[in-house]
Amino acid sequence: MILVTGGAGFIGGNFILEWLSNQEEPVVNLDKLTYAGNPETLAGVRDSSRYFFIQGDIGDRKLVAALLRNYRPRAILNFAAESHVDRSIKGPGDFIETNVVGTFGLLDAVRDYWSHLRPAGQEAFRFLHVSTDEVYGSLAPDDAPFSESNRYEPNSPYSASKAASDHLVRAWHHTYGLPAITTNCSNNYGPYHFPEKLIPLCILNACAGKPLPIYGDGMQRRDWLYVKDHCHALRRVVEDGVPGETYNIGGNCEKANLEVVQTICAVLDEVRPREDGKSYAEQITFVQDRPGHDRRYAIDASRIESELGWKPSETFETGIRKTVLWYLENEGWVQNVTTGAYRDWVREHYGT
Repeated sequence: MILVTGGAGFIGGNFILEWLSNQEEPVVNLDKLTYAGNPETLAGVRDSSRYFFIQGDIGDRKLVAALLRNYRPRAILNFAAESHVDRSIKGPGDFIETNVVGTFGLLDAVRDYWSHLRPAGQEAFRFLHVSTDEVYGSLAPDDAPFSESNRYEPNSPYSASKAASDHLVRAWHHTYGLPAITTNCSNNYGPYHFPEKLIPLCILNACAGKPLPIYGDGMQRRDWLYVKDHCHALRRVVEDGVPGETYNIGGNCEKANLEVVQTICAVLDEVRPREDGKSYAEQITFVQDRPGHDRRYAIDASRIESELGWKPSETFETGIRKTVLWYLENEGWVQNVTTGAYRDWVREHYGT
């Protein structure tokens, strides 16, 4: 079986659903269930004999060691992380604790477990660390997309904490021989995304008649990756990725934030028109830019395509349509996740 950490979050939850739909191998999910960890995402597999959930912290070495002894996974995928840049600016301490200290604790427990496996088990074992393109910093308009050899230049507390965790994973491979692999992905979107991030926030605000907040001039550019494409890429890395290596995973889809929101509005205009006949784009509101906002990210995903045969199957247009329709069709999930604490956060942060 495999062990997934942070499997009640956005990408981790989608990964578990995809894994259990495509593989016979059972999954153990270790998640602390912070504000963005939502067990409802996995309600469809809750009663499966191939799914086991444990609430806990990756930094709890005794707990992790017990899980490793009891379940004896042949691979671990580490999704557990605090991941919202805005929150990291308001309170960086949680990001250091989870992303740096927690990853250290997890790595040390895994190293001890791995070192006691038989040689064949050690050879087959994999530790996959899921990271972000934000560790590379910001690109100028004419710069080439990020490749695996780009220098790390993190600019936010979030990206700095993820960069630190990436370095720990690299060190545990080179120093101790742990068969670890790191992936750095671009901006994910799709079902089950906690609605503080741009795309789900704008979908839900649009339907509620609220402003669609866009930082600064909206010309910050990102590469957008449909989450199910990302999950497929991670399965390929677990299957055939080379220990000690890094693989960048991107959607080959670079767009400005303003264009992203305008596309959402166009889809909503088609599938759920406003009663007054006007476009949802009239709700777009520009708000003060956040401190240190990176201007551009872009991913060169040619390595994973050439070595592992993966490339995204969704365009942004097909992926965003699926995403909008999912949120419209899953209002119960949205209601469960949008608690009073979440509304207070949006009110405090965006002032709307």
